[in-house]
Amino acid sequence: MLDIKFIRENPEAVKENIKKKFQEHKLPLVDQVIALDEENRAAMTEANELRASRNSLSKQIGMLMGQAKKDPSKLEEAEAVKAQVKANADRLQELEEKEAKLAEEIRHIMLQIPNIIDPSVPIGPDDSCNVEVQRFGEPVIPDFEIPYHTQIMESFDGIDMDSAGRVSGNGFYYLMGDIARLHEAVLAYARDFMIGKGFTFCVPPFMIHGNVVEGVMSQTEMDAMMYKIEGEDLYLIGTSEHSMIGKFIDQIIPEDKLPQTLTSYSPCFRKEKGAHGIEERGVYRIHQFEKQEMVVVCKPEDSMKWYEQMWRYSVELFRSLDIPVRQLECCSGDLADLKVKSCDIEAWSPRQQKYFEVCSCSNLGDAQARRLKMRVKGEKGMYLPHTLNNTVVAPPRMLIAFLENNLQADGTVNIPAVLRPYMGGQEKLVPKH
Repeated sequence: MLDIKFIRENPEAVKENIKKKFQEHKLPLVDQVIALDEENRAAMTEANELRASRNSLSKQIGMLMGQAKKDPSKLEEAEAVKAQVKANADRLQELEEKEAKLAEEIRHIMLQIPNIIDPSVPIGPDDSCNVEVQRFGEPVIPDFEIPYHTQIMESFDGIDMDSAGRVSGNGFYYLMGDIARLHEAVLAYARDFMIGKGFTFCVPPFMIHGNVVEGVMSQTEMDAMMYKIEGEDLYLIGTSEHSMIGKFIDQIIPEDKLPQTLTSYSPCFRKEKGAHGIEERGVYRIHQFEKQEMVVVCKPEDSMKWYEQMWRYSVELFRSLDIPVRQLECCSGDLADLKVKSCDIEAWSPRQQKYFEVCSCSNLGDAQARRLKMRVKGEKGMYLPHTLNNTVVAPPRMLIAFLENNLQADGTVNIPAVLRPYMGGQEKLVPKH
């Protein structure tokens, strides 16, 4: 969410940013919110003037009532002033109600106006215009056929989607045996990897209030992703970033406590509204998965440095698991409204012979901080911090990349050295059939 003062002083820049995001239908919102803001400020000015006059009128009444003991004509004058005080009080109540209504209308519009994107973001209407920046590791096409990922898992008796379908419906799964252990090993390794980078490990709440949801994401994202708990002001998190950033709602952070660098584990729950292939047999898009996340809260001047560092952590982790990856810069039309800049880390799929998303790194500037009323107390006063987030690993999608890239012609799966301590020392997985 932008600062209303910025919109008031830079309406054309805000409109140009909306055009860059290919959201022309939102252009009228800029003039609407400026007009409402002007009306609201006028109401506030009048209300303040009435409050200021209230004290002087009250003193005047007291003085006239004292004088009325000697001069009865002053009593009539005092009653006239009382009538004026009553009229002012009624008008003040009207103005306060108007202010509250206008403030709500302004906030509703402000939540829809996208954040100002970084000048380095490529311009394009959708993800087809995302730009490959660089590759890490050599993508390999083996001389044997790579089975579909669920077939690989089934060879280890590692997945049961039929039972999950009967229990929960499409978009769910049971992981079993070595595959379930591999799933947990990857999460544990990712946790320790980030702790080694100086991040504080955290297990956050898996449900959050509606005001936190509104603070961390756009309405469009919320409608497409979040499951609401019926009858309660609680939502299941779609990623631990939501509750991790929400941790700082209404808080004043001492400047010497920045940066806050946190890595969190959580299950994630997503509607995957409009997702393609949810009915297909596979675990690429599912309603429930687990994830290790990284979150940073920092000074504004440090946020781009952290953005660069965070996506590089993802690259380092995936390369340590012998998975080739590439960095893909997200274009303007593919950025969620709160994001200033974002990139995806995509893993190589030997079976499909293309890359697919496994991590998403985002710099949200001060948008979440403004929505959540997070502030930093520094030497020069209060200011808004910047927030960033990035996926460390998100099985089982990450398992697809792992299994395909470490699969051997005989059906075994190599376990990279860094993962072996978490797999009881195993060097490879051997299929059961």
